[in-house]
Amino acid sequence: MTRILVVLALLLCSSNSLAHKPSDSYLKLAMDGAVAEGQWDIALRDLDHALGLDADQDGAITWGELRKRHADVAAYALTRLDITSDRGACPAIAVQHLVDEHTDGAYAVIRFRASCPAIPTQWALRYRLFFDLDPQHRGLLKLEYLGQTHTAILSRSNDVERVGTAPADPVRQFVAYVRDGVWHIWIGYDHILFLLSLLLPSVLLRKAGNWQAVDSLRESIVDVLKIVTAFTFAHSITLSLATFQVVSLPSRWVESSIAASVIVAALNNLRPIFPGRRWTAAFFFGLIHGLGFANVLSALGLPQAARLSSLVGFNVGVELGQLAVVAIFLPLAYRLRHTWLYQRLILTAGSVLIAVLATVWLLERSLELSFSAFYRG
Repeated sequence: MTRILVVLALLLCSSNSLAHKPSDSYLKLAMDGAVAEGQWDIALRDLDHALGLDADQDGAITWGELRKRHADVAAYALTRLDITSDRGACPAIAVQHLVDEHTDGAYAVIRFRASCPAIPTQWALRYRLFFDLDPQHRGLLKLEYLGQTHTAILSRSNDVERVGTAPADPVRQFVAYVRDGVWHIWIGYDHILFLLSLLLPSVLLRKAGNWQAVDSLRESIVDVLKIVTAFTFAHSITLSLATFQVVSLPSRWVESSIAASVIVAALNNLRPIFPGRRWTAAFFFGLIHGLGFANVLSALGLPQAARLSSLVGFNVGVELGQLAVVAIFLPLAYRLRHTWLYQRLILTAGSVLIAVLATVWLLERSLELSFSAFYRG
């Protein structure tokens, strides 16, 4: 349990790398006969990290800077995407370069064409973009073939997608989004720290301005159930609304609000803002966190049936990820609830560290700053 403080300190020292939306790209393929027409949206910030697109180092990538590097961008991306078939390799060439604005910033858009030697019955796609630079990067794939839509989340551990004449496997797609929901929680440090901020006092009661240990585990479990249920219900609402494009807010606003929610939840442990009603904070801020979760699904433009399946699977994965955090945290916290170590060091100092870290995130996200230079020395 004492390692919590060490982890928080390490997070603080690497705040720049954790402050933004996880690195994703969006790959769409339409396969017809021996030809596959594709569109690949890749974040400019990721391409800049890999290729150094910002020639004048002014912090902004202009269209002129990008246009001069179109050939480099296409070569970098397409050499990391292998399309093959049962008829042989299907080399891809770029046919058009565009720029598009996603909720989290500008993306380079590469439209390309892959041609096979003959009409295949089986296709295979291997994805390797940015894995050498960012092992957590993912490719969100939408593939249309023979009137069916296949979706997949490609990662370093799951970098190959195969498709043939058989119908798309809805169970496989569902499981893929469950897995991604779990992974999103485990790499979503702001979501984890928000949840931990609400859970830290769950084994304590505040009486006369002081923290006292609860008498039974049942009290803590009831408190945690209220928090997790409220958070789950709230983020499910906004995740659904955003996925079905009923609600859409700029990623900068959403990510800044998530950072602010972490600050408020942590400060509440130091000076109660909503005493005895942490579940209400979990619900209110859960609405905002749901919009953050929705970034994974909304940009894919999934068809109605796949969208619903992906939404449910991703939501189930998020809940499993949260329950794993609770299952690890609660028994240890309950065991240490009487100690000075927990009441003063882990709860108080831990909440301070969380608030400081989230403040750095808020400044970076809202003002588009970068404090990475301070941590490189």
